[in-house]
Amino acid sequence: MDYHVFVVSRIREACNRGMPTRAAVLHGISSSAGVVTSAAVIMVAVFSIFGSLSMQDLKQFGLGLAVAVLLDATLVRAVLLPSVMALLGERNWYLPRTLSWLPRISHGTTGAGTDGTGATSGMGGTVTPVGVGGSPRRGVMTRGI
Repeated sequence: MDYHVFVVSRIREACNRGMPTRAAVLHGISSSAGVVTSAAVIMVAVFSIFGSLSMQDLKQFGLGLAVAVLLDATLVRAVLLPSVMALLGERNWYLPRTLSWLPRISHGTTGAGTDGTGATSGMGGTVTPVGVGGSPRRGVMTRGI
């Protein structure tokens, strides 16, 4: 699950830079492929070692986890995630109106907030409410991941 957050973060960053959704998905998947694949290979190798143990429960546990990680890293990351995100387009970043109270977090700026409130996150970025500070559309998530 952690590496899916990593992949979606790369896609979101590309969208924030102005890339169309399909190009952003391609960029996000290709830029994170090495890290995610390496992590999956390591996890599958470790879980496969459980198959050499003498306890039947641990063999089943290891085989199940190895297969689950392998399917997740290949089918979900390489097929399901890009196809669903390409189909959804801009709706990937839709934020329901009931969640408009969530803060807008910007990682690329320093100093006072761009909305004139001067609210800062304490981490070098700014935090402003969604819809404040020039949010392009109401209900669109503008928070960086």
